[in-house]
Amino acid sequence: MPPPGSTVGEISALVGGTVIGDPRIRLDDVTHDSRMAGPAVLFVAVRGASHDGHDFVGTAVRAGSPAVAVESAQDTAAAQIVVDDTRSAMGPMAARVHGNPSTDVAVVGVTGTNGKTTVTHYVESLMNHAGRLTGLLGTVQTRVGETSLPSARTTPEATDFQRLLAEMRGLGAEVVAAEVSSHALEMSRVVGTRFEVAAFTNLSQDHLDFHGTMESYRRAKERLFQDYDVGTAVINVADPVGADIARWTAMPTITVGGDGSVRARSVSISLRGSSFELLTERASVPVQSRLIGGFNVENALVAAGCCLALGVTVEEIGEGLGLLNGVPGRFEQVSGDGPVHVIVDYAHTPAGIQQAISVARSVSERMVIAVVGAGGDRDPEKRPLMGSAAAQADVAVLTSDNPRSEDPEKILAQVASGGARGPHVIVEVDRRAAIEKAISLAKPGDVVLILGKGHETGQEIEGEILPFDDREIAREVLAGRRGSAGLQPDSGSMNT
Repeated sequence: MPPPGSTVGEISALVGGTVIGDPRIRLDDVTHDSRMAGPAVLFVAVRGASHDGHDFVGTAVRAGSPAVAVESAQDTAAAQIVVDDTRSAMGPMAARVHGNPSTDVAVVGVTGTNGKTTVTHYVESLMNHAGRLTGLLGTVQTRVGETSLPSARTTPEATDFQRLLAEMRGLGAEVVAAEVSSHALEMSRVVGTRFEVAAFTNLSQDHLDFHGTMESYRRAKERLFQDYDVGTAVINVADPVGADIARWTAMPTITVGGDGSVRARSVSISLRGSSFELLTERASVPVQSRLIGGFNVENALVAAGCCLALGVTVEEIGEGLGLLNGVPGRFEQVSGDGPVHVIVDYAHTPAGIQQAISVARSVSERMVIAVVGAGGDRDPEKRPLMGSAAAQADVAVLTSDNPRSEDPEKILAQVASGGARGPHVIVEVDRRAAIEKAISLAKPGDVVLILGKGHETGQEIEGEILPFDDREIAREVLAGRRGSAGLQPDSGSMNT
């Protein structure tokens, strides 16, 4: 392992920059945030949507940073590394300063619309079971073993990403399972990272507010398999886009799902979990997973492929897949053994909602009641599609998600426009009231799905994040109706 730290001259040479000032200055950290600037810290000036980092060069230098990376020479006494594009250079610079941590730990990068969080949790559990301490980096939590590390995004900014990899290496991690979002790939957040394994789960409509078109969104995902140093690709070929990637990718590839080399047969799904036979080219083993749903069987197969690429035996994988108790906010059953089954899930895309309802219907004894909302300041084109997907439930309760700066009534109208011809549809803008309504309508044997926010513990309204956890709200409502047989639907409150 090379020692952390590097000189201005070495860093500049790595990214093809030009040095103004002393190239011998030694640096031991890199940041894009002037608030984290200080002695021995390289400040990288990045142009963003609302702020230009070049405007904060003076702030960083006054905080003690002896060097800055910029796209044009600045009026400063600090040393400067001038490059064409600071955003694309930031990852390699940070990787160099931190001693290229991805060459010391095996990074498993998982991309796709749905399933990233579950796959990375599965990988973490499987690798720990195989005796290899594994870091987790993603939406719900960033940690190594019992040690939690700060992370604000699904995939952190490049400077933070490399620092986290280095911290995980320092804590003894041999493997890091990381979610790699389309934003991260488009914005060069993981440039400078060597991926021992790169995995693809699936692709469906999401984030078009950022990417513009499905083609652009797809290209962002595909970059992981085109532009990066990857040891082995693991591709879910049950997904049409995955099958296409598997046809053209030039790297060693393990295909999973469908007719892939890692697949499942004799699948059985219940509210207690999923059982199946895991088939590989080496052997087959029975699996009893505690995670519910066919989509979680696909997630298990992707994780199994990743761990096979890392040298874990089929037998260890079969055992390990049964050890993961669940993933926070991912088809998480919060009702215990109650007669009404309440499940909270992060599904916030049309395909995710449709999938969640389909799985709920397969295990429900009676009705499926779905609470669905769409986030504000995000892709408005998917809102009617989300309403259409929600309308596949026996009762759809449309409500607010994170309205952010938008009018929640307007968002709801757009969602409802896609489900007007579906079954019973209730519109309730207040999310707590919507959850209460859905659970009050449920009778023993029904499944209530609360979709969209999953693990989140706050609701963002007009720039303020208010405490709100779907799971806690549901438990409170269930406790309030304990012993009650439930209420009959009030047909007068439904729009059909």
